[in-house]
Amino acid sequence: MMTLTPAELERYARHIVMREIGGPGQQKLKQAKVLVIGAGGLGAPVLQYLAAAGIGTLGIVDDDTVSLSNLQRQVIHDTEHLGEPKVASAAEAIARLNPNVDVVPHPSRLAGHNAMQLVSAYDLVVDGSDNFTTRYLTSDACFFAGKPLVTAAVGQFDGSLTTLKPYETRDDDTRNPTYRCLFPNRPADDALPTCEQAGVLGALTGIIGAMQAMEVIKELTGTGDSLVGRLILFDARAFRMETVKYKWSAKNPLSGDAPKTWVEMLELL
Repeated sequence: MMTLTPAELERYARHIVMREIGGPGQQKLKQAKVLVIGAGGLGAPVLQYLAAAGIGTLGIVDDDTVSLSNLQRQVIHDTEHLGEPKVASAAEAIARLNPNVDVVPHPSRLAGHNAMQLVSAYDLVVDGSDNFTTRYLTSDACFFAGKPLVTAAVGQFDGSLTTLKPYETRDDDTRNPTYRCLFPNRPADDALPTCEQAGVLGALTGIIGAMQAMEVIKELTGTGDSLVGRLILFDARAFRMETVKYKWSAKNPLSGDAPKTWVEMLELL
């Protein structure tokens, strides 16, 4: 178990005095390696809150550069970093916020040739991507690598969030559901308007991203109830939150009655 320095004890004092986290929980956060897919609207608050919380290593996957239209919601970046790779801009911001965090930039797009290698190198994965292909690819890779995944998505005024651990079973020996149990058929990436086309409320990404960070901290410290098997739906216009429960489906191609291999799953994307 990693020890906390006197400066870290002061920095994380508000965590350490909590019975549910305490010193042991903070040490778990320091030991943890978390991979964040996307340094955009969702990834920005996720990275900020996880860095502030003392996650030991943060990997960032993003092949984009900072543009002026990003700054309405991607609050980890600023005007001075326009045109820079998002992984570099985010790394600089994290260093200013918490120099104790090791940042590993991956300036590339998650794809079939690198997904398993990237995911396997971390303890937990956070998906903040903005397209269906990456969401399904990430969830499939996490299943085969046996890594927990906290995944979310946003629209103009709405967001959703869940946690996936389909490689585990429940106490009653029933299987945890996969992403493909929840959403069996992958829509085409042009099935819904993009953020650029439809717009998105900037503060919404902050709310959903902060919720993702909360779930990561809970998973790593063993605090509270997991969102496995529960999908949170948030409506910003009504400021209403609902929970939809979902279960394992025998028809899912990952852990169902006719499971496919990683190579076969890539062919479905």
